[in-house]
Amino acid sequence: MQAILIKNARIVNEGKITIGHVLCRDNIIEKVFTGADTVCPESSPCKTIDAGGTILMPGIIDDQVHFREPGLTHKGDIASESRAAVAGGITSYMEMPNTSPATITNALLEEKIQVARRTSLANYSFYIGATNDNHEELMEADPRSVCGVKIFMGSSTGNMLVDHVPALRRIFSKIKIPVAVHCEDEATIRANTLIHKRKFGENIPVIMHPAIRSTEACYKSSSHAVGLAREYGTRLHVLHISTEKELELFDSLTPVERKRITSEACIHHLWFDEHDYPSLGTKIKWNPAIKTRRDKEALVAAVNSGKIDIIATDHAPHTELEKSYSYFKAPSGGPMVQHSLAAMMELVRKNIFSLEKLVKKMCHAPAIIFNIHRRGFIREGYYADLVLIDPGSQWKVTRESLLYKCGWSPMEGQVFSAKVTHTIINGHLVFENGSFDEQPRSMQLAFDR
Repeated sequence: MQAILIKNARIVNEGKITIGHVLCRDNIIEKVFTGADTVCPESSPCKTIDAGGTILMPGIIDDQVHFREPGLTHKGDIASESRAAVAGGITSYMEMPNTSPATITNALLEEKIQVARRTSLANYSFYIGATNDNHEELMEADPRSVCGVKIFMGSSTGNMLVDHVPALRRIFSKIKIPVAVHCEDEATIRANTLIHKRKFGENIPVIMHPAIRSTEACYKSSSHAVGLAREYGTRLHVLHISTEKELELFDSLTPVERKRITSEACIHHLWFDEHDYPSLGTKIKWNPAIKTRRDKEALVAAVNSGKIDIIATDHAPHTELEKSYSYFKAPSGGPMVQHSLAAMMELVRKNIFSLEKLVKKMCHAPAIIFNIHRRGFIREGYYADLVLIDPGSQWKVTRESLLYKCGWSPMEGQVFSAKVTHTIINGHLVFENGSFDEQPRSMQLAFDR
């Protein structure tokens, strides 16, 4: 394999920014240099990328994506969405089980792995989904290759609603790999829906979405999950926190390495708020709902304080036609992997987050929380998953620039000030200034458990 030398980069890693150079060979980071210019030894020719002072960071690890394969591939598939992810600086992802059929057995999990092995441009792992009655399948999941168990706890998604208390207790008490939960209380949502139907009929304005999938619905479910995790010592990860109230459930003082209960915020909850519904409508209909400006500001503060541990996308594409339907018919979710890093860099430019914080939440923390083997850091001996970003390259999100199979984005028209120029995966230059190496160089993620 040809080595790659990245020269003259601003390396953002482990809480520091240094000027230096990184040499990659045979899938791994062979040497990290700081200080004076250096070159590869003459006996080892390499491809040289002069970063020219642009930013070099570890590849992003996205712990929550929905790539829609199998069964929903008119919206997206592993090939198309991993390609968009790589263009956005994501080098590894963990994909959710609510496909068709749902990934609730180890045999179905293996089928996904085989598809990713053939077609994914980014490194991959897949959650196995919990139901009320598949406990044996969950127990048989290999902790070294399965990122986690996903529970739709209190919010119905096909046959994956886990609402049977003995089933929940069995999972929380017995499962040793991370348990990742979507927390919204279904009974509260149904009651809120009935109230709004009485007022608006079937034509409920989308701006009512956060009132239906309310703070109360989120808190009731997430507090239940946290209570069970504390009772049983479960390794719990609460996905896409959307409310200020839920933040009281989490700890900002314990280092992430020692936490048993961790939390995640998503880009859309840090970027949008209720004032965006009139212009974007169902394009920003997500579950949990995008809520108030105060909630958004509280989430930002929680990222900075350490209460929120990971920033992810919850990338969940639907076709533009599907999203154009009325409130009840329009599905929840939207595409985000191509623009998550650019959006976070915009928040860095506005001094909302630091570069070091961005890297901690999108690269280091996912690797630590999920015990990912030799990824998430720029360290010698680690896999060479790296991203170069030009922080002074302004560009506009246009329909023509989108790589999502669904063909639209809630970010259309947004002008960003930073751009991903290179994405390196396992020592291979997979993306360079808009061009791809289409030969999959990805690997299945391994976990030190």
